[in-house]
Amino acid sequence: MIDMTQASEALVRRILGELQDPHTGAPLAEAVRAVGVDGGRVSVDIQLGYPAAGVLGELTARARQALEADPSIDAASVSVGSRIYAHKVQGALAPLPGVKNIIAVASGKGGVGKSTVSANLALALAAEGARVGVLDADIYGPSQPRMLGISGRPESPDGKSIIPMQAHGLQAMSIGFLVDEETPMIWRGPMVTQAMMQLLNDSRWEQLDYLIVDLPPGTGDIQLTLAQKVPVAGAVIVTTPQDIALLDARKALKMFEKVEVPVLGVVENMATHVCSACGHEEHIFGEGGGMRMAGQYGVAYLGSLPLDIRIREQADGGMPTVAAMPDSDLAARYRGIARNAAGRLSRLPRNKSLGLGKIMVQGTP
Repeated sequence: MIDMTQASEALVRRILGELQDPHTGAPLAEAVRAVGVDGGRVSVDIQLGYPAAGVLGELTARARQALEADPSIDAASVSVGSRIYAHKVQGALAPLPGVKNIIAVASGKGGVGKSTVSANLALALAAEGARVGVLDADIYGPSQPRMLGISGRPESPDGKSIIPMQAHGLQAMSIGFLVDEETPMIWRGPMVTQAMMQLLNDSRWEQLDYLIVDLPPGTGDIQLTLAQKVPVAGAVIVTTPQDIALLDARKALKMFEKVEVPVLGVVENMATHVCSACGHEEHIFGEGGGMRMAGQYGVAYLGSLPLDIRIREQADGGMPTVAAMPDSDLAARYRGIARNAAGRLSRLPRNKSLGLGKIMVQGTP
């Protein structure tokens, strides 16, 4: 005798297997947590491994429509939610207390807008429902205090640890909070790396799903220390389309490959220029370089961002785009990149020593 419940559950999983999760590239069926069947009525519980508050309704509707298109299903109830897990880090390193996942944002050279991308990526992950922090690892040229609009000094309740500063719902730490903005850091490499490690380890990070580390440009002391001593779950490479930037971005990507840190993908910044007077958009730095680089190295192309005067003005004013214009097309681009990066991370092996993940808000029909 055929078990109709199993047959119906198999049908549900087959239908959802034909739908692709746009942020992981995997079949949506892989995220199915439970299936219920009662005659012609089915219920499905889908659990994503990344924050996706902005698209829960869309994914719910897609799954329900696909199921109800089958003649054997009279009605479908679909619930889509998220749970963020800690993922494996390189080598034998132990996860950082209070932080599930560290994501390094890197570029091979300066001037590609990496810090602006880092700030908006952190804000976008928070807007999608995650608890997020930012570590400004650029000791010589810290920019996150100004970009996040933070002033003052962090508190140290015990003289040893530091409470991160807060801005726009983010926890943040930078050497810029401890020295005056115009004070040059005339330090040699060992002092710089020691300072970065102290900022990372001595900060009281509180239950973060993601800590975004804004790295300085290049592949020097800070990057090597991060690769060897900091438990990084994944890296994001920021580049601009022109060849000279891509050459250096490739070096950053290859560095992470050598130290066995997964590269989650490539972000192409300043992909086009948007005229502030007429809105005309053109490729002033070349076209498609970031996408070609991603394809060449077999990593994801996370998305592109325009060279838009509003992004620069808002970062300089301490209110990055995702916070300043949360409903804009620019913010939507950053949020899409954030979902893509976190989605790719969710496909990697978990660090099971940290237990259960965080339950997120659900979308239902």
